Amino acid sequence: MAVRQIRLWPDPVLSTPCAAADLADPALPALIDDLFDSMYAAQGRGLAAPQIGVLTSVFVVDVTWKEGARDPRAFFNPTIVSVSEDISMMDEQCLSIPDLPMPVARPDTVTLHWQTLDGSTQTDTFDGILARCILHEHDHLLGRVIFDHQPPTARADLEARYAP
Repeated sequence: MAVRQIRLWPDPVLSTPCAAADLADPALPALIDDLFDSMYAAQGRGLAAPQIGVLTSVFVVDVTWKEGARDPRAFFNPTIVSVSEDISMMDEQCLSIPDLPMPVARPDTVTLHWQTLDGSTQTDTFDGILARCILHEHDHLLGRVIFDHQPPTARADLEARYAP
């Protein structure tokens, strides 16, 4: 469909929680296409609707496309059911905070409940990089970015180095 401009932090839309997606909205299929087109064009592995200026609870991920076959997934109105107690620290990057990887501690596993475009509901457990990506994109729906996972001193240093 269309590659949309990705909003850069500190755009206020990135700090705003999203409203629930209305699955009857006829614009949703085009929004999903735009999210995937924009994510792939930006060389990302995930993208949430607020990152293109749409405050709707939707995100897309595809963590395998750079290494092989595509595995695109779209999540509408996702809620976290549970996370593992096992936590891993890993550098993350964000398309809305380009060129500034930073360490983020996240659970290794997440169980997510969400809706699909046809209105059905699903619950599944994800681990590894897919879990990390889902948690990262879910943060965007709540108005959080990777800066919000940093201790105050590290955040101040990272923000000082960030130049949009």
